[in-house]
Amino acid sequence: MPIPPRPAASPGSGSERTGIDRRMLLRSAAAAALLAAGGCAGGDEDEVTFFFQARPEEARARLLIIDEFHRRRPDIRIRTIMSGPDPLQQMLTYCAGGKCPDVLMAWELLYAGLADRGVLADLGEFLDRDPAYADRLRADGYAPLRDTFTWNGGQYALPEQWSGVFLYYNRKLLAEAGIRPPVRWSDAWGFSEFLTAAQALTHRDADGHTSQWGFVDAWVPYFSAACFGMNNGAEWFSPPVRPVRTNIGDPRFTEGLQFYADLAVRHRVAPSVGDRQSVSAQDLFRGGKAAMLLGGHWLYSEFTGREDLDFDVTVLPVGPHGGPGAITDVGSTGLAIAAASPRREQAWEFVKFATGPEGQALIAASGLFVPVLRSAMASPGFTAAHSAVRNLEVFTEGPAHSRQLAVTPRWGKVESLLERGCNRVLRGAAQADSLAGQTAKDIDEVLGAAV
Repeated sequence: MPIPPRPAASPGSGSERTGIDRRMLLRSAAAAALLAAGGCAGGDEDEVTFFFQARPEEARARLLIIDEFHRRRPDIRIRTIMSGPDPLQQMLTYCAGGKCPDVLMAWELLYAGLADRGVLADLGEFLDRDPAYADRLRADGYAPLRDTFTWNGGQYALPEQWSGVFLYYNRKLLAEAGIRPPVRWSDAWGFSEFLTAAQALTHRDADGHTSQWGFVDAWVPYFSAACFGMNNGAEWFSPPVRPVRTNIGDPRFTEGLQFYADLAVRHRVAPSVGDRQSVSAQDLFRGGKAAMLLGGHWLYSEFTGREDLDFDVTVLPVGPHGGPGAITDVGSTGLAIAAASPRREQAWEFVKFATGPEGQALIAASGLFVPVLRSAMASPGFTAAHSAVRNLEVFTEGPAHSRQLAVTPRWGKVESLLERGCNRVLRGAAQADSLAGQTAKDIDEVLGAAV
């Protein structure tokens, strides 16, 4: 699950934190039951414990990997531990009590804090023992994903899936409007072209009520806005890994962020913050009341197989100072090993399997994740699992066009400042260039303390 772990918001709450969504609770309960039914629960001290967060569909994919690993290595048993809504705090609690899971799911935005605390083992220890395998993994993988989990010169996790963010679109609605979106990251459309398309796809009735939105957002709005800023030629943080400053005040970044905000505030081709409180972006898209939706691969299983929804995917738009190709968020999760694990060798065998060619081939064929190895991406199983998509290059080329948002142990404090400042812009209460003032200064002070 590539969305940064945080207390889950209700589907219509936009970017506000309003507690745990009932549907998420039910899904978590169903996933826990599924895993227990799969025979992975138990208390054997010789078992390797695996901590992760997943929806029920994702849990099933992980069980496939675990079952295949058991078949190949019956001497190593895996016991799963399902995460609650705040996995970072849960992991810290486990580890403080001396019961840190052996294998831990690692998130792009959060793992650095664990690495800094000495919770995670440097996997370079294992890779150095098998240089041939390490070279093979490096050649088959994608540098942006691998480097995301490199901290202080160590490899603290290996990527296991890519999600990124891109645009889902309703084929029928775009065809009726005569719109042909790009099919590759290298051939992106511009901001003005995207806005024109969104305007043509937005319909209102005689009373001015919107019956069809041109664009909706199923991700965290200020993260999405940041991707628009990055696609206008500016990094969000410099450097992205262990940043020393934010570029939120860079005119190119603020121009992109303002463009995103204006889609709702000025042009009214996207729901406002108030509109988002009444219905989720996914429901609008599924119901044919939204033509384009921003989200990641985690939504693919929700849209595929529906007879009433003919969809495809395209890339994010590029601003006048960006390009020529579009970029996206890394959106990757990885697998890490606890530094204090008494079963490090067994844990490594599982991590090596899940992130290597065999495990990645299973991920590719599941259709629930995008693999992180080129060989798995090019496999017939991945193509078959995504038969609903014609523009498959959006997935297969996505990892190479990914950029990190920010990797810092101070992310929690940085995010709080970003949320407060960016949400004022997204509500139309301030202009994006206002972030160059106190918000940027406060963030830089926090980052300075982390260096």
